[in-house]
Amino acid sequence: MQMRFEVPDTFWSLFRSVNRDVYIEALLTINEEYQYSNYFLTREACIQVLSDMNAKKRFELMREEDETEFDMLETPSSRIINWLLRKGWLKKIEDYNTLATNIVIPDYSAIFIDAFERLTSEDMEETEIYIQNVYATLFSFKNDYRVNLNMLRTALINTRRLNKALQDMLHNMDKFFSRLLDQKSYGELLREHLEGYVEEIVRKKYHILKTSDNFYIYKMDIKKVLRDMREDEEWIETVRGRSRAQGDTGEDVLDLLDMIERGFDDIEHRISNMDKEHTKYVRATVTRLNYLLSGETDTKGLVIQLLNQMAASEEYEEMLQITGQKMNLSLLEIISEKSLYKRRKGRQDFISQMAPEEVAEDLDRDDVLKLNKIQARYSKSQIEEFIEEHMDGEIMDAAKLKIADGEAFEKLILAYDLSTRRNSKYMVLDGEPDMIEHGGYRYPDLKFVRRR
Repeated sequence: MQMRFEVPDTFWSLFRSVNRDVYIEALLTINEEYQYSNYFLTREACIQVLSDMNAKKRFELMREEDETEFDMLETPSSRIINWLLRKGWLKKIEDYNTLATNIVIPDYSAIFIDAFERLTSEDMEETEIYIQNVYATLFSFKNDYRVNLNMLRTALINTRRLNKALQDMLHNMDKFFSRLLDQKSYGELLREHLEGYVEEIVRKKYHILKTSDNFYIYKMDIKKVLRDMREDEEWIETVRGRSRAQGDTGEDVLDLLDMIERGFDDIEHRISNMDKEHTKYVRATVTRLNYLLSGETDTKGLVIQLLNQMAASEEYEEMLQITGQKMNLSLLEIISEKSLYKRRKGRQDFISQMAPEEVAEDLDRDDVLKLNKIQARYSKSQIEEFIEEHMDGEIMDAAKLKIADGEAFEKLILAYDLSTRRNSKYMVLDGEPDMIEHGGYRYPDLKFVRRR
């Protein structure tokens, strides 16, 4: 029987209650104490725990619709316990041996309390937990003869959870764009960017995808394990025979391996989309900062402020007349420095104003040799070998090259030139790279990946 049929109808009234915040806080407090008890919490212990919570936070408990005058005479802690018991969030068990009333948390209630804890606490980053779990699970499944297909299903579940965590990160980006537009001053916008976006997304989530946890640290090893398992036909038959002996008639081992591999391809696509959203947000922030900085000096910014003030005023017509006496709002130069329309001149005037075509001077032999010197020195295969040699996993990071001689610097330039060609096997990730200075050379922090 499904657990959802065990939930009483009165259970959902917590979410409509005027005291729902107090009840949720009480459930979290009781659950915390519940974890440290041997088996049960007595009613007196629960009341004491809630009394301590009330002493710290001083919550205000309002009257519920189904409470009687007799209920209102109880202490706030007793009222909370009684209400949660009536609605099915807690369960009462009488112990006739010790003549005590014990309070337990039903299974269905524990699921919701766990959700409340996740909404109010900051646990270890999910992206780090799941990628490590997948790696450890697949490695154990490949090398431990005692395991069964349930371990492979666990790896698939964690892969899907990681995809879900990344999808949530991607879908929550829109709230940062809306908060960006709500800021009206330079200081507020900078605070929102540093304390909001940088703290919540960059350091806690986006940064992990690029550094310590990093999906790319485990990606190649996981794909290698999946490939080795798929190509080992003898091992596949052994796993199938073990599953039949255990009565496992679910998915085939190859189907599970395919689903895990597809999940990893989805993870890579979502990380790529996160890169694009991150770049869009940074550009929007810079654009908004420039607008707020020039709003009091730029003509367009001043006109927008004037129109906003006129729209907010109750005496709109009067303010419009006063403004019209001071300045001509119909002039196109007010909105744009360049006119939207210019009268065309005659054909003869156009021809007479045409400047004589400048003839480029021919380059002498030394100039031609100088332009082709670098490109003629290295072949395409040498540049590709240079990229492959410095790739860490799937990425060649120019910041890690530590260029200190002219040969490496020239190969880096040619590598970028090669990545811009349509038929190239490599491409450069989008973004605004930082400048690196090392060994007397200055170059951008480019990241090369294989073109899909």
